[in-house]
Amino acid sequence: MANEPIIESEGLTKVFPDHPKKNSKKKSVHAVTDLSFSVARGELVAFLGPNGAGKSTSLRMLTTLIPPTSGRARVVGHDILTGPADVRARIGYVGQLTSGSFSQRTRDELLSQGAFYGMSRADSARRADELIESLDLSSFATRTVQQLSGGQKRRLDVALGLMHAPPLIFLDEPSTGLDPQSRANLWQHILDLRAQHGTTIFLTTHYLEEADRYAERVMVMDKGRVIADDTAGALKATLAGDLLTLGFDSTDDADRAIPVVGALTPVEVRREGAASIALTVPDGDRLLPAAVRALDAAGISVASATGVPPTLDDVFLALTGRTLREAGEGEATEENEEQDATAEPSASATASEKTGARR
Repeated sequence: MANEPIIESEGLTKVFPDHPKKNSKKKSVHAVTDLSFSVARGELVAFLGPNGAGKSTSLRMLTTLIPPTSGRARVVGHDILTGPADVRARIGYVGQLTSGSFSQRTRDELLSQGAFYGMSRADSARRADELIESLDLSSFATRTVQQLSGGQKRRLDVALGLMHAPPLIFLDEPSTGLDPQSRANLWQHILDLRAQHGTTIFLTTHYLEEADRYAERVMVMDKGRVIADDTAGALKATLAGDLLTLGFDSTDDADRAIPVVGALTPVEVRREGAASIALTVPDGDRLLPAAVRALDAAGISVASATGVPPTLDDVFLALTGRTLREAGEGEATEENEEQDATAEPSASATASEKTGARR
């Protein structure tokens, strides 16, 4: 149904049990707790959070690569537990690990991907050539995957996920390892997919400027829980704010300026250095000229005035008391957490995951 959410999650939870090896100190890992949200068709949603926050685990549940411990979800109209094949046939998934077969040549890998989805040879060839051009794969289209650099493999991974032009694509750190030109090309292709086909994009990224610039909606996750969900602009306006700094010719002028500026806003005005004051406000573009005028009327000369808009990292800082970089330092990746918290994967499990990345 056209009006049905393309993703609908209710109470989705994943707990990895105690490590099965004897004498292991590993305890249960609560990777994701009570993940409840819905995504409308055509949305571009960015999932943010530090390493170990639960982002990749969430994507792996939604793409049927791992089962949830509890909760339910429907993806593209199908239940992830009772209809995993139906889900996989209708989504694209680009994980963090290389999904290409090392002995296959780049273009042949794309053609094989098309065959997996039942595309004709002509359609597969047309689509492969389109992706090779748009993602700048031409120079290594005849090389085997094992001959590619890390960034080249990443571009191929993205091309494989986009091969069948699915109505919904999950991208887990898609631009990691790409140079600026390749990142720009990738995003242009993603935006073209949305414009031409109404493709829904659900992605995780550590490039906050990408989420800020392109995503209509930002979900912030920390310690397995979603702690914020809104547009980037709304999150920055309500949780962060513009940093205003006013500089003066003397410390006396800075002291006199504090009550003058403080009368214009309920936000605390603080000293910043010997002869400067600063404050963080949601409407800085309006307050800054008003503050300069008020100070001039009070006979206080402003030597400098700057306003710095907030970032999504400022939002995370406001929510958790630490930046995304600080939160991620020293934390294991979610993939390592999953491998440490469960038994060593069997050959069939590994093959199943690779098939999931393709199908």
